[in-house]
Amino acid sequence: MQALPDEHAIGSIIKRDARFHPQAYIFLKEALDFTVQRIMEANQGRQRHVTGQELLAGFRDLALKEFGPMAATMLREWGLCQCQDVGDMVFNLIDEKVFGKQDSDTKDDFSAIYSFDDAFVKPFQPQRKFATAACPPA
Repeated sequence: MQALPDEHAIGSIIKRDARFHPQAYIFLKEALDFTVQRIMEANQGRQRHVTGQELLAGFRDLALKEFGPMAATMLREWGLCQCQDVGDMVFNLIDEKVFGKQDSDTKDDFSAIYSFDDAFVKPFQPQRKFATAACPPA
């Protein structure tokens, strides 16, 4: 697994694209490592290229694991509001040679895979299981 993006690479990215907090790039690298590990476990230790959809699934799962109900808030604080934002960060890291890519990889691989609301807010909202009866006045 690759090292975390260094301050120089993140600094270079922030100079040309300041939309995302530096910590978001570090978390994205952690999400890639998390996803690679998951793929290796499923493939008897064999590593392979991670698709955009797989990375987004790993990103979602790690954010929920690490931040729980605060995931949506944390991601918003870092400037992340949708899957496309993660894709933009991935390609910023590719431009800095921190991440690699295949010729078939595009930013569209990260378009509208899930909504951040569905992924990070709805799992923590209360679910009504029973119809509520009207309570008599006190």
